[in-house]
Amino acid sequence: MDRETLAAAIDHTVLGPETTPEDVHRVLDEAAEYGMNACIPPCYVADVADYRPDVTLATVIGFPHGQHATAAKREEAVRAWEDGADELDMVVNVGRLKADEHASVRRDIEEVVAAVPIPVKVIIETALLTDDEKHTACRLAKEADADYVKTSTGFADGGATVADVELMSEYLPVKASGGVGDYETAKAMLDAGAERIGASSGVTIVTDFVENYE
Repeated sequence: MDRETLAAAIDHTVLGPETTPEDVHRVLDEAAEYGMNACIPPCYVADVADYRPDVTLATVIGFPHGQHATAAKREEAVRAWEDGADELDMVVNVGRLKADEHASVRRDIEEVVAAVPIPVKVIIETALLTDDEKHTACRLAKEADADYVKTSTGFADGGATVADVELMSEYLPVKASGGVGDYETAKAMLDAGAERIGASSGVTIVTDFVENYE
């Protein structure tokens, strides 16, 4: 592991409800400086699409609870892509998943995936699911041709765990997010099979690596 490889695996993130335009510009500046990707709220994508063209720009769909109507998620995805997003992180409909409405959950993902020609990551919100439900969510995401599965939105109690990453990586590439605040935790997720790390502390993770492990 070198600094560049680590940084390229990180989606430096700002998604809180209080996020300002200044916060978004800061995150993009930091992502560009350290070689990370960025994940920002959809309302700001059009504003900054050309600000840091060297940074892979992700945004979120159906965020944070996944309860938007499928048509709304699809429209939101198209708008985000047209605004300049390079990748989308969509939230699964957890309630329908728990109700065993598998066809509905699959269709929800399929319609977003089919609507845009860019990678789609499906956030399954592991903290709210049983292990059986995690398996089901990942299987449905794979059947729907999603590109990644992602552990968490950061809005539920609990975040990424090694056990969840190992489970999810049986199906699709994994983005581990939620509670990843230092290099040791990030490394544990990558060693467990994660290919991406979602974190608001991307700079801290890279700096921790450079100062203590490089």
